[in-house]
Order: sequence, then C-alpha cells, then structure tokens
Amino acid sequence: MSGSAERGGRGKQSGGDPAPMAPVEQRVAALEALLTERGLVPEGFIEEVTRRYETEIGPMNGAKVVARAWSDPAYRQRLLTDGTAAIAEIGFGGAEGDHMVVVENTPAVHNVIVCTLCSCYPWPILGLPPAWYKDPPYRARMVREPRALLAEMGCDVPEDVEIRVWDSSAEVRYLVLPQRPPGTEGMPEAELAGLVTRDSMIGVARL
Repeated sequence: MSGSAERGGRGKQSGGDPAPMAPVEQRVAALEALLTERGLVPEGFIEEVTRRYETEIGPMNGAKVVARAWSDPAYRQRLLTDGTAAIAEIGFGGAEGDHMVVVENTPAVHNVIVCTLCSCYPWPILGLPPAWYKDPPYRARMVREPRALLAEMGCDVPEDVEIRVWDSSAEVRYLVLPQRPPGTEGMPEAELAGLVTRDSMIGVARL
C-alpha cells in the first residue's frame, strides 16, 4: 500500500486499554504458566527470550542494513530501489521479509510504519513485533493523528516536517531508513549499527 501524508490531528488522547487476549494468546499463557509451575522453564525465562528478540537480536539485522546504507551510497540507492534484493545482499530475507520497501527519513519528511489490518512486520530484519505495534489504539491513531501519537511516544516531529504513514500488509512490508546522526562521519559500520534502534526503523523514534 502507498504511504499517506499526515491527516488532521485531533489532539492528544490516551492510547486506550489493551485489547483482550485472543484465544491463541490465552493458550500460550496457560502453557507458559504450566511449564513454569512444573519447573521446566525458569520463571520469567520466556519473557526474557521474547524481550531479547524484540529489542536486541532481531533489530540488529536491520541495524546492519541501515549502517551499510549510511556508509555506502551505492548500496543505499539499491536499498531504496529494491529493498528485498538489497537486504538479501547482507544475508537477510525469507518469510515475512520477501516483499520489502525501504522509505528514507530526510530533513523534510519523517516516515512511520503501521499495520492497520493486523500486525504485519518484517521479522527477518526487526525480530518480533513489540506489543504496542499490535494494539488497536496504535494501529488506529497512527493513521488518524500521527503527530500527536508520536509525541506521546517521545518522538517530537517538528511542525514543518511532513509525516508519511506507511501501511504494511501481507503483500509488502516497510522499513524506515533513519537519518544518520551528525558527527558520525568516518565511524565504521559496526559502530554505526550500534546507534540504530528498533523504534527508529519503525519510525516512532528519531536518532
């Protein structure tokens, strides 16, 4: 789906209550409780593994892609032209990441990703989707009032910067190429990758 520029805001409001657990989530929670009760997994182990895949292991793949784009102008152009092929050059791809489009933040444009229908997400390069990404309030409000919601999430986008909201689907998934932070010229790729966050690649944070 194509991106859309920000539509009129309606002021800040709360994100709403979390959605009730789906039947499959209830079964998973019950299974986790049973395994913990029987001592087969330590308490908190599953949550910690999930947290690491959400915030560390998975997003590091995307961070390597971003760092390469910052360091190599030719690669950056390939990434923006054919995201799937360029990401595959670094060894990432497959299910949930086989139709990738990369959108670039600039001084004039800030991009942000949402999935209004469910929670389509580029797992091969960002790992597990964060819980808030799947919540109905995020999915609805990011389309309706992106500037207000981003501000509530700690991402203040200047009024003169256009916000473009990109709606992921089963057919196409998006990755935000954040702006390179100033003062990082000459920094090696490995160090640059360490500056990139998951939230900046979704577009709910600015580096």
